[in-house]
Amino acid sequence: MEKAPLFSDSMRALVRIAGAVAGAPIAFTRRVMVEAIDVAPVISVEEVLLQSYLFAGFPRALNAMRVWRDVSGQHAPSVDQAIDDSAAADTARLGEQICRMVYGHKYDALRQSVSRLHPALDAWMMTDGYGKVLSRPGLSLVERELCIVAACAASEQIPQLKSHLRGARNSGASIEDLAQTLSALTDIVTREALTAAREELNRIKES
Repeated sequence: MEKAPLFSDSMRALVRIAGAVAGAPIAFTRRVMVEAIDVAPVISVEEVLLQSYLFAGFPRALNAMRVWRDVSGQHAPSVDQAIDDSAAADTARLGEQICRMVYGHKYDALRQSVSRLHPALDAWMMTDGYGKVLSRPGLSLVERELCIVAACAASEQIPQLKSHLRGARNSGASIEDLAQTLSALTDIVTREALTAAREELNRIKES
């Protein structure tokens, strides 16, 4: 049975920010953030920006957060759970749980594949990616996955896009949610990249 769509004006604003941070010039990203100020919750925007370091790199994440501080007038919190690093083992276990939710029956194959690239990447994926970042409050897992889809599409990272299209589905997104996520990026990604992303979505829809 197909899942009910959850896409909203707020979700559209968030995926546009995720896509812009990953693939657009900073001036365009600023404009997208201005559009989002009265639409998306502040904490949700900031969580999208924080997780963007995983998918767009620290330079883009830092520059995007700098722009957000300027356009929103919001100050950074004085404390954050990321400062407490006393439960590394628990963080790794949480990361594994969330990663299993996202990848489903392909979880073991993912771990083996990434370990073959480098075991450090596998460890960081669990602790930093899924354990420390994607488990944070402020955004649900499905909201995070839709934003990851946007980031991967905007940066034309097709292997990761394939994985996170399915991950979004496993997390509760409908085909319509994914279609609207891609449609929200029409002025951010190239026509070729958008076509490739939609082709991947069609493969999932037909499988």
